Amino acid sequence: MDPCTSTPVKPLRLTGLPADLRNQIRQARTQRGWSQRQLGAAVGLPQSHISGIESGQVVPRFDTLLDLIRVLDLDLLVVPRSLIPAVQSLIRAQKEPDSAEKPLYAVDEETAESGGKDHDEF
Repeated sequence: MDPCTSTPVKPLRLTGLPADLRNQIRQARTQRGWSQRQLGAAVGLPQSHISGIESGQVVPRFDTLLDLIRVLDLDLLVVPRSLIPAVQSLIRAQKEPDSAEKPLYAVDEETAESGGKDHDEF
C-alpha cells in the first residue's frame, strides 16, 4: 500500500487571517486615510466584509486577499523559513532608519560644519 494514499491529508482551515497580516492590512488602510467602506469600494466588497477580515471573523478567498494587498500597495512574498529573520530585519531597518547600522564613512558634525572638508587648505 502506498503511504501517500493510505491517509488523506486534511487541509488546514484557517479561522481567520494571522493577526500580524490583519494588522498590516488595517495599518496600511489607516495610513492612507481610508475607511473600511473606502477600502471595500476599491476592491468591490461591503464594509462589513472588510471589518470581518480585519477582526479575524472572515477568511477571504486568496484572490480577494491579493486584491486587498495590491490596492494597499503591498505584496505577498514567499520566503524560505530560514531567511525570515533576515527579511524581518530588513523590514525593521526600512521602517526605522535611525536604528539601522551607520555607514563606515559617516561624516562627523565638525566635518559637516566645515563644508565637508576634512583637511587643511593651503
